[in-house]
Amino acid sequence: MDIAVEMRTRYRMRPREAWRHARGWTLQEAADHITQTSVRRPGEAVAADASLVGKWEKWPSMSSRRPSLPVLFSMADAYECTAADLLDLDDRNSLPDADLQVISGTRGVATDAPTAIEAPQSATAVEPTGPDLVHLAADESATWAAWAEGSNVGDIALEQLMAETRALASDYLTSDPLGLFQRTRTLRDRVFSLLEGHQYPRQSADLYVCAGYLCGLLAWMSSDLGQLRDAETQGRTAWLCAELAGQNDLRTWVLSTRLKVAFWDGRHRDAIAFARRGSTYRASGSVAVLLACQEADAWSELGAGDEAMLSISQAKEARSISSGQDLIGGVFACQPAREENYAAAVHLRVGRPADALGAAERALELLATQPVRAYGTAAQIHISQAAAHLATGEAEGALEALTPVLALPPDQRMAPVTRRLGELTSGMSMGGAASAGLRAAIEEWCVNSAPRRLALSPGTEAA
Repeated sequence: MDIAVEMRTRYRMRPREAWRHARGWTLQEAADHITQTSVRRPGEAVAADASLVGKWEKWPSMSSRRPSLPVLFSMADAYECTAADLLDLDDRNSLPDADLQVISGTRGVATDAPTAIEAPQSATAVEPTGPDLVHLAADESATWAAWAEGSNVGDIALEQLMAETRALASDYLTSDPLGLFQRTRTLRDRVFSLLEGHQYPRQSADLYVCAGYLCGLLAWMSSDLGQLRDAETQGRTAWLCAELAGQNDLRTWVLSTRLKVAFWDGRHRDAIAFARRGSTYRASGSVAVLLACQEADAWSELGAGDEAMLSISQAKEARSISSGQDLIGGVFACQPAREENYAAAVHLRVGRPADALGAAERALELLATQPVRAYGTAAQIHISQAAAHLATGEAEGALEALTPVLALPPDQRMAPVTRRLGELTSGMSMGGAASAGLRAAIEEWCVNSAPRRLALSPGTEAA
């Protein structure tokens, strides 16, 4: 018994798991012993297996099964303890009163087992009184304190989860998106599983922050793969995590992500609303810059040139007063090259090709100085370059600007880049061999894009 108590205290184990480990048994070994001892109880034989023992140990948590009275008494026989030793306060609060009466000895059960509880036949529970009542209350408080003090995650583990989230957000700028999607989903599931357990409130908040960024990253990836409905679902879950965490930086990045989804879904007014809502939070890092850039993008799509240029100016102002580091970075950061990329696209839509070309050239210069070169951002910059050349009648310059884009491998041909290339061809009104060759190269490129490859893969598993 002392070993089981030590296991519960030191390793925060549930009582049934602690007694099994005290015997040194695996789940399957425990199942075999429980089955064997149960045959001594006429009409109460138990057919146990490793999976059932694991579920009985976890009850009353999620993905578990309540152990019946025959199971509890057979376990007690196998572990050489009493059925009451196998219960804690959670169990007692969840078991039916009738079962508790039997276990406490106030109502008997038929048994031939030598270790069975001999109890008088009584239909009413006898409430403890005097010193027994005081001792019971103290035991209940101690049991609750042991549960409250326990946690299924430590500070080092939380730090590791955040580090892995940062790595995924950074790797997404340069890696195969489908492979990275699966890695992100796996890490999200780990965090969700931890949240289903028990931890200190501050640790729960940290886990919600991690889960929020991971769902936000899945939303961003889903959008880039052309799955806008799935992206919106991930965005809503990310927002729930941000609300539960009460963290403004996460709230703002989630709104930026949902803005992106709305923009590519053609809901430009919704995108502007997300930007305005995000600007109401005091967030650190560069998210305010990105929100202003995204709002400018949406205004320019609506043909509101003055509002678009005002938002570009607000992005520059946000850059000048931004403070602190971005918690995650990678796709959840707005570097100067990314800001200039947005500016180039906005200048194009409001009819300022010369300004667009200047912004694109500045963006490429800035991108070359960054340690991580985001291929998606680079592709969009080159597309803006090409569009600016076409607007000034330079088809050869457009073809040269698009050469790096057309060289992207199929797995890196994301939906936003594909869409912008499609817009480029639809706006081409020039004749000549260079223009015709450019159109043909773009159309062939789009056939092998990542969203199209995903659509042709019916076995792709949803997140």
